[in-house]
Amino acid sequence: MSQVFSKSPKHCAERRRFTISKSHKKLFFAFSSFLTLLLAFIFLIWLTLHPSKPQFSLTQADIYQLSLTRPSLLNSSIQLTFLSKNPNKRVAIYYNQLQAYASYKGQQITADTTLPPFYQDHEEANLLTAFLQGTALPVAPSFGYEVGRDQIAGKIVLSLKVNGKLRWKVGSWVSGRYRFNVNCVSIIAFGPNTAPTSPLSSNRGTQCSTTV
Repeated sequence: MSQVFSKSPKHCAERRRFTISKSHKKLFFAFSSFLTLLLAFIFLIWLTLHPSKPQFSLTQADIYQLSLTRPSLLNSSIQLTFLSKNPNKRVAIYYNQLQAYASYKGQQITADTTLPPFYQDHEEANLLTAFLQGTALPVAPSFGYEVGRDQIAGKIVLSLKVNGKLRWKVGSWVSGRYRFNVNCVSIIAFGPNTAPTSPLSSNRGTQCSTTV
């Protein structure tokens, strides 16, 4: 006599669940492996290229006006020339949202000035000129006294700053935006015998600090 074995609906359902679960595990494992390889590839490219931050230096600073209209209101006019260099051999840089301004002893003495965006190829250098102005800017009551002390000492020290955003470019790939800040210090001769109508000038090259 032959025996006939039949599977209950419950048993069939459990087998289907086991098969589906096994398929999901295989799919998850394949996706995880692909993602790991992709991240490892991106990290390897980053280690190979590893872009260096751009280099800035101040080549010229001219003060045309720095005068108080009232004890605490300042009019200013300053022209700057920067040299910007991309030190990378394989990475280009897009610059945008650039703002430049000058400060003196922690006080901003010009308004923010917008600089045009630009593209910098591998190991390329560019000259940037900024004309900074301020009209009736509020300053500390001691501003005139501090400038007078610097004139007696024979020099005035300004901090010149550029802020903006950059994007790295490798081939056709372009990164997201990174904020960067440039800080330059200019020491300008300013003695008691300086002619009132002559601009205060410094053409000594000054290396700037850059953070990204």
